[in-house]
Amino acid sequence: MGMGAGVDTGREKDGPAGAARPGTGSGPSGPAPGSTEGPAPVPEADQVAVGEWRGVPRELLRMRRLILALTLVPIAVAGGAVAGWLVGPPFAAVALLPLLLLLWIRHILARNWRSWKYAERDDDLLISRGVLWRRLTVVPYGRMQLVEVTSGPLERRYGLAGVQLHTAAATSDARIPGLAPDEAARLRDRLTELGEARSAGL
Repeated sequence: MGMGAGVDTGREKDGPAGAARPGTGSGPSGPAPGSTEGPAPVPEADQVAVGEWRGVPRELLRMRRLILALTLVPIAVAGGAVAGWLVGPPFAAVALLPLLLLLWIRHILARNWRSWKYAERDDDLLISRGVLWRRLTVVPYGRMQLVEVTSGPLERRYGLAGVQLHTAAATSDARIPGLAPDEAARLRDRLTELGEARSAGL
């Protein structure tokens, strides 16, 4: 289905000569980024294999579908009521348009959820996402300056948290949404440790 692809190396063009180069770690294994299979369950911290592709929990899809329903269902009801009152009862069928749109977007959200994957390699972190336009971001550990874990009210309701990566190049910052809090904390601690180790070696 992909119509294009983008690769963000997470590095500035004129970076330090000793910076870790992406792609030097072992290649990722497991389902390919474009696979339609659902993501595998997040393993325990001591069971994480280097280079293994991992997806995000299904709760992220449920949360996004809830937001979609809360947005389009009221629009459908209000639109149908207004059209039926102003024009006539038969025109209340206009409410079907937002509902059909809701069904189509629900399908797109499912495909987008499946597309989110990440893999920790020896020297860098890979993040893959996108449905029509696939995007693969390569973030060298030595380029990371800050790793944050964020969780909004709705995310906390679903037991989710996101990991925000800040790199030396602001345009190449990356984020992994919808992780379990324990996995987000583990990823933050490991990336911070590896980033400090790689930076010390520059």
